[in-house]
Amino acid sequence: MADMRLTRRAMIGAGLSLAAAPALARADAAAPVVATQYGRVRGLRENGINVFKGIRYGADTRTTRFQAPQPPQPWSDIKDATRYGPACPQGRIDEETSEDCLFLNVWSPGLDAAKRPVMVYIHGGAYASGSGSHPLTDGARLAANGDVVVVTINHRLNAFGYAYLARLSPRFADSGNAGMLDIIMALKWVRDNIAAFGGDPGRVMLFGQSGGGAKIATLMGMEAAKGLFHRGATMSGQQVTASGPLNATARAKAWMAALGVPDAEPERLLDLPAEKLVEGLSADDPVLNGRVYFGPVLDEKWLTRHPFWPDANPLSAHIPMILGNTLDETRGFVRGADDPRFSLTWEELPQLLASGLVVDILPEHVVAEYRRMFPNYSPSDVYFAATTAGRSWRGQVIEAEMRNAVPAPTWVYQLNYRSPVDGGRWGAFHSLDIGLVFGTLTAKGSRTGTGPEARATSAAMQKAFVAFARDGDPNRAGGIEWPTYRLPQRATMIFDANPHVQNDPRGDERRLFAKVPYVQPGT
Repeated sequence: MADMRLTRRAMIGAGLSLAAAPALARADAAAPVVATQYGRVRGLRENGINVFKGIRYGADTRTTRFQAPQPPQPWSDIKDATRYGPACPQGRIDEETSEDCLFLNVWSPGLDAAKRPVMVYIHGGAYASGSGSHPLTDGARLAANGDVVVVTINHRLNAFGYAYLARLSPRFADSGNAGMLDIIMALKWVRDNIAAFGGDPGRVMLFGQSGGGAKIATLMGMEAAKGLFHRGATMSGQQVTASGPLNATARAKAWMAALGVPDAEPERLLDLPAEKLVEGLSADDPVLNGRVYFGPVLDEKWLTRHPFWPDANPLSAHIPMILGNTLDETRGFVRGADDPRFSLTWEELPQLLASGLVVDILPEHVVAEYRRMFPNYSPSDVYFAATTAGRSWRGQVIEAEMRNAVPAPTWVYQLNYRSPVDGGRWGAFHSLDIGLVFGTLTAKGSRTGTGPEARATSAAMQKAFVAFARDGDPNRAGGIEWPTYRLPQRATMIFDANPHVQNDPRGDERRLFAKVPYVQPGT
């Protein structure tokens, strides 16, 4: 009866009709229970997949704000793992939030000794927002199609995970990289517990989009993460350099000033409610334009060198990597289908490029070169192409070149499949590859479409990612050969309905921006 009551409460909380209670109770009677190192958890079995949501991997951080995470206290009862845990406090998000956010989710085809590859997804949202609970990152289809174990995680973000207060108080020595330490704790949980969920702790692949990819690049340079993962795939997410400690301190001070907290009294931040700390994130960034940025810090404790500067870190150069980007990254950064950047004039274009490119290059020269290279492009086409190549795509090129110099096993892709939404104006926008890799084409928020081309592209990407997780080589999926990235060929897999390899796609654009130093966005 206790299990029945728990099921009914869960149904009411989820807004389900109690008329379905008997069927759900029968399902609950066979609900999977797994023993972790901290205690047992009960999940669900849905469409042949064992699903566990909201498993605690770290202690409540409300009492250790700005400090390294601690392991959770063991429990003796069976914890319910059928609902996602809260996300870290942030701006607008259609989810429950709390500082108590160290939870992860697992999807597994079998709770046996099959030792399946483990695919751990790290969500995007820069270092400021997002969660591992978005409908696009539901791991059921990927787990079923690839016979893999899928894990998604929540961790501390923005000021909670990355406000650097170490130079203001020794009490907060771990503050600038607390969010990264959360991820490392989650990976330790995977190492110690995933075998009970049918996974292989010796074959852990990290994959992440945007900020998630940047977090993976950062982990490649952290000694504390050594040995916790064995392959990495970054999807439109690079981290060539971290934030320097002086810039990070200036940002923390700007944030504190917005909260009315003096520099000399950072401990007062511990008394403010989480909602207030989030309000302070609207402070102006003292280093770059826009809102204050928080991200990993070169603190000489947890991060002792930049992730990909001055080279590919020897600590992790042996780890196979896939580096990917989309053809039209910055089409995903506009406000909506009626954004004025979709209807630019040639007169307006240079001024917008001046702010959109980040790198210091003459915008009029960029316009002239694009009109020469692509005479059929409209002003809007030039804007999105140039900002993609000069801003979003540049870090990936640098990381691939750094790994080529080692050499390190690296494969590069470009997503060319275009979203059919709004007449195709979004193109292959930033984040389009999430739903394609997870196979969540019909999930809330998806703009992939569900036609034959979308399904074919999704199948190709899933096969390559699963093969990479299984063997450390995407070619094991069969089909067209995907060569490793080597200079001068720069072989790149073009993902669309008919995947094919192309050498140095957008080479002219790459050379145009290679003449100016790269600036890591946000650092």
